[in-house]
Amino acid sequence: MNTPVAAAFVRALAAALSLATVLPATAATADPVEDFYRGKTITVVVSLGVGGNFDLTARALAKHMPRHLPGRPAMVVKNMPGGGHVLATNHMANQAARDGTVIALVNNSVALHQVLDGRGARYDARSFNWLGSAGLSNLMTVAWHTSGVRTIEDAMTRELVTGATGVGSGGFIYPNAMNVLLGTKFKIVLGYATTPQADLAMERGEIAARAGFSLSSIMQEHADWIREKKVALLVQVGATAEPGFPQVPLMHDLAKTPQTRRILALISSPVALGRPFFTTADVPVDRVAALRRAFDATMRDEAFLAEARQLNLDLRPTGADAITAIVRETIDAPADLIAVAKSAMEAPPAPPERGKTE
Repeated sequence: MNTPVAAAFVRALAAALSLATVLPATAATADPVEDFYRGKTITVVVSLGVGGNFDLTARALAKHMPRHLPGRPAMVVKNMPGGGHVLATNHMANQAARDGTVIALVNNSVALHQVLDGRGARYDARSFNWLGSAGLSNLMTVAWHTSGVRTIEDAMTRELVTGATGVGSGGFIYPNAMNVLLGTKFKIVLGYATTPQADLAMERGEIAARAGFSLSSIMQEHADWIREKKVALLVQVGATAEPGFPQVPLMHDLAKTPQTRRILALISSPVALGRPFFTTADVPVDRVAALRRAFDATMRDEAFLAEARQLNLDLRPTGADAITAIVRETIDAPADLIAVAKSAMEAPPAPPERGKTE
């Protein structure tokens, strides 16, 4: 029956059927990661103080990475220095939200500290979801020009006072290892709140050396140290020598026995982590994947790269899989090697704290 009422019913039915076909398609294309991050703020925890190479890298990332994340969340940086980077790492393991709204940039020594010392560590670096690394740079030990120490051999015949933030930092780990395994005479003063404070202490003459300092950080923060020969480069920690610095010996090459070389190579291995970023454990898999894709995209982002050049940041990115493998290989090193390394690292008496030196 072709009546106005019947025609209206047919049109209404057709509209309802059309809507029914559209709604499932819309639901099917919804992105739960985008829905989650829309309107959110991601906190980037940095285990060092404001102004250094790590801090500048994190702030540049926080500025550009949101463009590559579904939902385009805001990103803010929170500096959490202290305890040789253990404070920030413990925070990520025990207090930070486990939903993908907190990521961190920590010093690459945290995995090594977990197996060779462990003081203060309440984390397992293997449990974190690693996103990748922004840069790779060997760690240098330098002596101030007024110290009278010009080579690592000099540091084996006279005491050299160096400063560090805590036992989990490269500023403690590497000179301590050299004292035990190579016979150097570093006197390690702990208690500096940030690495820039320790740098300033060296410039003022409070200490005479600094260790665990990446070459890229030196070139970014203190290029005049190299240019004006204010420091002597004593030793570098890494798998291979930095381009342009072949004259600076690698720490593991100073070993006198194969076993010592293996131990020093283990201690050197985390340097390959560079400036590593991660998020907490238990973050949903799709959000971890989105964070990793966004991190990789940021490392290729022309605006980010331009800002990195302006800030003199050395970028040699490494992907999440490689960083995860390095962390696991460090922590899962052979038990006998770890035992010997731990024994050597625990041999000296407790190091002095800042303000308590004789």
